[in-house]
Amino acid sequence: MFDGFEEFDVATTGTTIHGRRGGEGPPVLLLHGIPETHLMWHRVAPQLAGRFTVVATDLRGYGDSGTPRSAPDHVPYSMREIALDQVEVMRGLGHPQFDVVGHDRGARCAYRLALDHADAVTRLAVLDIVPTADTFSQAGMDFVRAFWVWLFLSSEEPVPERLIAGAPDAIVNHMLDSWSDRDAFPPDVRAEYIAKFGDPATVHAICEEYRASSTLDREHDEADRGTRRIACPTLVLWSDTGPLATWYEPLEVWKAWASDVDGGPISAGHFIPEEAPDETARRLIDFLA
Repeated sequence: MFDGFEEFDVATTGTTIHGRRGGEGPPVLLLHGIPETHLMWHRVAPQLAGRFTVVATDLRGYGDSGTPRSAPDHVPYSMREIALDQVEVMRGLGHPQFDVVGHDRGARCAYRLALDHADAVTRLAVLDIVPTADTFSQAGMDFVRAFWVWLFLSSEEPVPERLIAGAPDAIVNHMLDSWSDRDAFPPDVRAEYIAKFGDPATVHAICEEYRASSTLDREHDEADRGTRRIACPTLVLWSDTGPLATWYEPLEVWKAWASDVDGGPISAGHFIPEEAPDETARRLIDFLA
């Protein structure tokens, strides 16, 4: 799936990050969402590699990256710490400045990167999210019904961990199939996502990341609101049939956070890079180039 790409493991201050690198040109970092790993970029990364040095990683706690011990305040799984991993990975690979593209949880890491490490991020693309603080501040009954996974995974330990351990395939298949076109996931990719959710350490890490999201990440966003802005050019893409298209005005939301914003909807479900890889690659190349 990643012909011409090399796998790597890079030690960071807090853990070890796994990923793949390929192509030549300006560096671009690709970050995945839940319940995926870096494999979600398997249809997009090769198209970008013709013009860019593409780095696709597993976030802390996901895939084959490390699952460091958490803490009562969930700090090790805040997006601030997860973003620091990615800066250190890119520096370790020789890229002190880079573009970053994130989907879902990876997009939350990506915009935190742009806020906390503005000197490192040259362009930012976020796929199918609005900032965490806006997500919670505008949450209502529709949010509870559609984004139940936020509440479930952030529940007190060990409830979600033990329930997922009983049927990891059920939750992964539900997320993939209810948020998108189920035909977008080749059997081997789907099996890989399910296998990672069968690892108790991975599941606990992901739950901790959601617990940090509802506390620390939200607090960090609110502290930055109106005081810090994303300075680099920002591309916002979202599903034309998903919640962002009906609950928000995504470009207007992001204009409150970034000075140079463009983008629009894509004809796909939530998993845009896997459902509409050619359109995603075209939009990213036009923006990044």
